[in-house]
Amino acid sequence: MWNEFKKFALKGSMIDLAIGVIIGGAVGKVITSLVNDILMPPIGLLLGRVDFASLYINLSHTKYPTFDAAKAAGAPTINIGLFLNAVVDFLIIALVIFFMVRAINRMKEMTEKKAVAAAPTTKACPFCKTEIPIDATRCPHCTSDLTAVGQPRPN
Repeated sequence: MWNEFKKFALKGSMIDLAIGVIIGGAVGKVITSLVNDILMPPIGLLLGRVDFASLYINLSHTKYPTFDAAKAAGAPTINIGLFLNAVVDFLIIALVIFFMVRAINRMKEMTEKKAVAAAPTTKACPFCKTEIPIDATRCPHCTSDLTAVGQPRPN
Protein backbone atom coordinates (compact mmCIF):
# COMPACT_ATOMS: atom_id res chain seq x y z
CA MET A 1 0.00 0.00 0.00
CA TRP A 2 2.88 2.40 0.79
CA ASN A 3 4.44 1.85 -2.64
CA GLU A 4 1.10 2.46 -4.32
CA PHE A 5 0.65 5.73 -2.39
CA LYS A 6 4.23 6.79 -3.18
CA LYS A 7 3.65 6.09 -6.88
CA PHE A 8 0.44 8.16 -6.80
CA ALA A 9 1.96 11.07 -4.85
CA LEU A 10 5.07 11.32 -6.99
CA LYS A 11 3.30 11.36 -10.35
CA GLY A 12 4.18 14.39 -12.40
CA SER A 13 0.61 15.64 -12.45
CA MET A 14 0.34 15.51 -8.63
CA ILE A 15 3.55 17.48 -8.21
CA ASP A 16 2.39 19.99 -10.82
CA LEU A 17 -0.92 20.36 -8.96
CA ALA A 18 0.86 20.92 -5.64
CA ILE A 19 3.12 23.55 -7.19
CA GLY A 20 0.08 25.23 -8.74
CA VAL A 21 -1.74 25.37 -5.40
CA ILE A 22 1.30 26.84 -3.62
CA ILE A 23 1.91 29.44 -6.33
CA GLY A 24 -1.81 30.22 -6.46
CA GLY A 25 -1.86 30.90 -2.72
CA ALA A 26 1.14 33.20 -3.01
CA VAL A 27 -0.35 35.04 -5.99
CA GLY A 28 -3.63 35.39 -4.06
CA LYS A 29 -1.80 37.06 -1.15
CA VAL A 30 0.00 39.43 -3.50
CA ILE A 31 -3.24 40.36 -5.26
CA THR A 32 -5.04 40.86 -1.93
CA SER A 33 -2.28 43.23 -0.89
CA LEU A 34 -2.46 44.97 -4.27
CA VAL A 35 -6.19 45.54 -3.85
CA ASN A 36 -6.18 46.52 -0.16
CA ASP A 37 -2.97 48.55 -0.07
CA ILE A 38 -2.59 50.03 -3.56
CA LEU A 39 -5.85 50.06 -5.55
CA MET A 40 -8.57 50.76 -2.99
CA PRO A 41 -6.97 53.73 -1.14
CA PRO A 42 -6.80 55.95 -4.27
CA ILE A 43 -10.31 54.87 -5.29
CA GLY A 44 -11.52 55.73 -1.79
CA LEU A 45 -9.75 59.10 -2.00
CA LEU A 46 -11.44 59.85 -5.32
CA LEU A 47 -14.83 58.95 -3.81
CA GLY A 48 -14.48 61.39 -0.93
CA ARG A 49 -11.93 59.80 1.42
CA VAL A 50 -13.84 56.54 1.84
CA ASP A 51 -12.01 53.65 3.53
CA PHE A 52 -13.64 50.61 1.95
CA ALA A 53 -12.36 48.26 4.65
CA SER A 54 -14.33 50.22 7.27
CA LEU A 55 -17.67 50.33 5.40
CA TYR A 56 -20.21 48.33 7.36
CA ILE A 57 -23.85 48.15 8.41
CA ASN A 58 -24.35 47.84 12.14
CA LEU A 59 -27.10 45.31 12.96
CA SER A 60 -27.18 46.05 16.70
CA HIS A 61 -29.00 48.92 18.36
CA THR A 62 -25.78 50.28 19.86
CA LYS A 63 -23.92 52.96 17.92
CA TYR A 64 -20.20 52.51 17.27
CA PRO A 65 -17.92 55.25 15.92
CA THR A 66 -15.84 52.89 13.71
CA PHE A 67 -15.89 49.42 12.27
CA ASP A 68 -12.98 48.44 14.53
CA ALA A 69 -14.95 49.50 17.62
CA ALA A 70 -17.98 47.47 16.48
CA LYS A 71 -15.77 44.49 15.75
CA ALA A 72 -14.02 44.76 19.14
CA ALA A 73 -17.41 44.88 20.89
CA GLY A 74 -18.55 41.79 18.97
CA ALA A 75 -21.47 43.63 17.39
CA PRO A 76 -23.14 41.91 14.42
CA THR A 77 -22.23 43.77 11.22
CA ILE A 78 -22.56 43.41 7.47
CA ASN A 79 -19.07 44.19 6.18
CA ILE A 80 -19.75 45.86 2.84
CA GLY A 81 -16.21 47.23 2.43
CA LEU A 82 -14.52 43.89 3.05
CA PHE A 83 -16.92 42.28 0.59
CA LEU A 84 -16.08 44.90 -2.07
CA ASN A 85 -12.37 44.26 -1.50
CA ALA A 86 -12.96 40.50 -1.90
CA VAL A 87 -14.92 41.08 -5.14
CA VAL A 88 -12.09 43.20 -6.57
CA ASP A 89 -9.60 40.48 -5.45
CA PHE A 90 -11.64 37.84 -7.24
CA LEU A 91 -11.93 39.86 -10.45
CA ILE A 92 -8.18 40.50 -10.61
CA ILE A 93 -7.33 36.85 -9.86
CA ALA A 94 -9.85 35.68 -12.47
CA LEU A 95 -8.30 38.06 -15.02
CA VAL A 96 -4.78 36.82 -14.25
CA ILE A 97 -5.88 33.18 -14.53
CA PHE A 98 -7.68 33.94 -17.80
CA PHE A 99 -4.52 35.43 -19.32
CA MET A 100 -2.38 32.54 -18.04
CA VAL A 101 -4.74 29.88 -19.46
CA ARG A 102 -4.95 31.83 -22.73
CA ALA A 103 -1.14 31.93 -23.01
CA ILE A 104 -0.84 28.21 -22.20
CA ASN A 105 -3.49 27.32 -24.79
CA ARG A 106 -1.67 29.37 -27.43
CA MET A 107 1.59 27.62 -26.62
CA LYS A 108 -0.15 24.23 -26.92
CA GLU A 109 -1.64 25.24 -30.30
CA MET A 110 1.79 26.29 -31.55
CA THR A 111 3.29 23.00 -30.38
CA GLU A 112 0.51 21.02 -32.08
CA LYS A 113 0.98 22.98 -35.32
CA LYS A 114 4.71 22.21 -35.25
CA ALA A 115 3.93 18.53 -34.69
CA VAL A 116 1.53 18.51 -37.65
CA ALA A 117 4.04 20.37 -39.82
CA ALA A 118 6.73 17.88 -38.85
CA ALA A 119 4.58 14.91 -39.95
CA PRO A 120 6.00 13.20 -43.03
CA THR A 121 4.46 14.10 -46.38
CA THR A 122 6.36 11.55 -48.46
CA LYS A 123 7.24 7.88 -48.32
CA ALA A 124 9.52 5.56 -50.26
CA CYS A 125 8.05 3.35 -52.95
CA PRO A 126 8.58 -0.24 -51.76
CA PHE A 127 9.54 -1.27 -55.31
CA CYS A 128 11.84 1.43 -56.70
CA LYS A 129 12.64 3.26 -53.44
CA THR A 130 11.79 6.68 -54.96
CA GLU A 131 10.23 9.36 -52.71
CA ILE A 132 6.51 9.68 -53.49
CA PRO A 133 3.56 11.48 -51.82
CA ILE A 134 2.35 9.66 -48.73
CA ASP A 135 -1.20 9.21 -50.06
CA ALA A 136 -0.12 7.93 -53.51
CA THR A 137 -1.73 4.66 -54.66
CA ARG A 138 0.52 4.21 -57.71
CA CYS A 139 4.20 5.08 -58.03
CA PRO A 140 4.73 7.75 -60.74
CA HIS A 141 8.22 6.38 -61.48
CA CYS A 142 7.79 2.62 -61.73
CA THR A 143 3.96 2.60 -62.05
CA SER A 144 3.65 -0.05 -59.34
CA ASP A 145 0.29 -0.44 -57.65
CA LEU A 146 0.96 0.56 -54.04
CA THR A 147 -2.34 -0.81 -52.76
CA ALA A 148 -1.08 -4.35 -53.39
CA VAL A 149 2.29 -3.97 -51.64
CA GLY A 150 4.09 -7.26 -51.43
CA GLN A 151 3.06 -8.46 -54.91
CA PRO A 152 5.69 -8.52 -57.69
CA ARG A 153 6.14 -5.34 -59.71
CA PRO A 154 4.30 -5.38 -63.07
CA ASN A 155 6.51 -5.32 -66.20
